Amino acid sequence: MKRRQFLSAAAASAAVSSLPINVASPRTVSEPKLKLGLVTYNWGKSWDVPTVIKNCAATGFAGVELRSTHKHGVEIDISTAQRATVKKLFADSPVKLVGLGSACEYHAVDPAVLKQNIQETKDFIRLCKDTGGSGVKVRPNGLPKDRPVEKTIEQIGKSLNEVGRFAADHGVQIRVEVHGRGTSEIPHMQSIMEIADHPSVTVCWNCNPADLNGAGLEKNFRSLQNRISTIHIHDLRNQKYPWTELFPLLNEVPVKKDGFTGWTLLEEGSVPKDIVAAMKENRTAWESLVKN
Repeated sequence: MKRRQFLSAAAASAAVSSLPINVASPRTVSEPKLKLGLVTYNWGKSWDVPTVIKNCAATGFAGVELRSTHKHGVEIDISTAQRATVKKLFADSPVKLVGLGSACEYHAVDPAVLKQNIQETKDFIRLCKDTGGSGVKVRPNGLPKDRPVEKTIEQIGKSLNEVGRFAADHGVQIRVEVHGRGTSEIPHMQSIMEIADHPSVTVCWNCNPADLNGAGLEKNFRSLQNRISTIHIHDLRNQKYPWTELFPLLNEVPVKKDGFTGWTLLEEGSVPKDIVAAMKENRTAWESLVKN
């Protein structure tokens, strides 16, 4: 592989065959409306694919979003055979590949940088399809000071429509993370999504402090609710975010083929000493929130 040594099919298959099966396979059991998954940032950033699958299965995490640049090695430059191996690893396990987490963004003033990000997004879309994922996470990442806000929002929205059309041709969602200086403000995200009106372009709600601004969480959430596909939650043991207010809202959102997936994906920057133990504790907290 160009950037890192990729797992071999034989070793990976052996690792997966020994996984404890304590997450129901979606092939045989109907999925619950809300599902718990992991984003490999930063919990899991040092795990290869078999380890990701093993630890998710052992802790009751039913899916994973693989964040680009991390040890799992599922990157846009891997071969066709390597892509097939990744797809088989997840297909043969109780853990679903929910999607890929790119760092593609569309706010750049330089047209060449914008073009590069759009092309890279298309490469991630191809990779997602080949590995069996259902969506690619992208993001806005700020409002350049040397350009009017309205022009940046328009550029981001039009770029999302371009990659959204490409994603639709490949059966993949674009999941726009609520992210970035200024762009994480819900009114700005609303404006972006009004321009990015292609049905394959969806929102990844990111559980940011800014969600509580203005009229508060419920109104902000409902303003984007019809476009939301996935949720990035954070360590549920931390009560800085109003989880008890968010989860009833999630329970009200209907799951749709081209819309809300039901996936709540744990993405946390602070890394505990024992990630697996922390995942188990988060699974317990998540189950309590889902039931209430």
